[in-house]
Amino acid sequence: MTETPNPHIVDADTITGEMRPIRRVVIALGSNLGDRMASMQGAVTSLADTPDAWLTAVSPVYESQPVDSPDGSGPYLNAVVLLDTTLPAHRLLDRAMAIEQAYDRERIEGVPNAPRTLDVDLIVVGDRRSDTEALRLPHPRAAERAFVLQPWHDLEPDAVLPGAGPVASLLADTADQDGLVRRDDLVLEIP
Repeated sequence: MTETPNPHIVDADTITGEMRPIRRVVIALGSNLGDRMASMQGAVTSLADTPDAWLTAVSPVYESQPVDSPDGSGPYLNAVVLLDTTLPAHRLLDRAMAIEQAYDRERIEGVPNAPRTLDVDLIVVGDRRSDTEALRLPHPRAAERAFVLQPWHDLEPDAVLPGAGPVASLLADTADQDGLVRRDDLVLEIP
């Protein structure tokens, strides 16, 4: 994955003088309930308004069939955003969950992949790795999901998913590409 800007450049907090590296972050967005585009645009706007984070790119929007979801689940809209940030991964996760909550995301205990108004998933945070209950980085299923890989590939054709390989190769090997449709009639705007 291309690190932009240079990962060896650090940002200094003007109050404390603390030095923090700037990391490239890949975030996947999805929605299959309510006004899907409004929720996703709200997520993009919220991410752009995040202190110490700079939204650099938004992918085209794709529509996909739900994967491993309850019967009757509707199709998803999906996109990927790239940001550069000095925030630690756990703060980004807190921000992602707050954005989901602002758009009425309900987590149904015992129902994996339940329909949702908004899903904001951290896919990659620089080269950070985490395998805790709260935070898994890189995202454990990203390598298998065309609805993550294709929009990411659109933004960074030479991207590499740490521990899994080049996004282009992973995309060629995914089985769920058939239900993925690029929606050029839908555009997410960077505020």
